[in-house]
Amino acid sequence: MDDRQFSEQFVQLLTENQNRIYGYIYSLLGNFERSADVLQETNLVLWRKNSEFRMGEPFLPWAFTIARFQVLANIRDKKRDRCLLDEELVNALASVVEEETSRLDEHRTALRACMKKLNDKNLKLLRRRYFGGRSIQQLAATSQRGESAIKVALMRIRQSLAACIQNQMNETTS
Repeated sequence: MDDRQFSEQFVQLLTENQNRIYGYIYSLLGNFERSADVLQETNLVLWRKNSEFRMGEPFLPWAFTIARFQVLANIRDKKRDRCLLDEELVNALASVVEEETSRLDEHRTALRACMKKLNDKNLKLLRRRYFGGRSIQQLAATSQRGESAIKVALMRIRQSLAACIQNQMNETTS
C-alpha cells in the first residue's frame, strides 16, 4: 500500500469514528466545549502519529488511548480551573467506556441483523417513528389507528428486538 492509499484509508477511519471519539472524550470530561477542544487536539496527534497505526488493526482502541492521554493533558493544563476529575478517575472511567464501546458495537451489529427479521409493516412503523422522527400522534393520524394501538405496536416491536438482540449476543458469546 502506498502512502497516498494509507493516508486516504486513515482519513476515512478517522472521519468515520469522529462521533465515537468525541463521545469517549465527553464521557471523560463531561463538558461540551472542552471535549470539542480535546477532540481537535486528539485529531492532530492521531494525524501526526498515523505512521504508528497498522492498517487492518482495530482503530478505536488506538485512537481511544491517544484521546485518553489528551484528556489527561487537558486536565493537567486546566489544573488552575476547578476540575472535578483527576488522573486516576479518568483512567478508571476510560477503561469502562472502552469496554462499553466494544459492547455497543456488538449490540449495533445484532440490532441490524434483528431489524432484517422484522416484517415490512413493523419495519416501516419503526423507521417512521425513530428514523423519520414522527410523533405517536402523527403515526396514528396517517395510519388510521389510535395512539394506544401505535404505542402497543411499538412496545411489542421493541420487546421483539430486545429479545432478538439478547439471543444474538448469547450466540456470539457461546
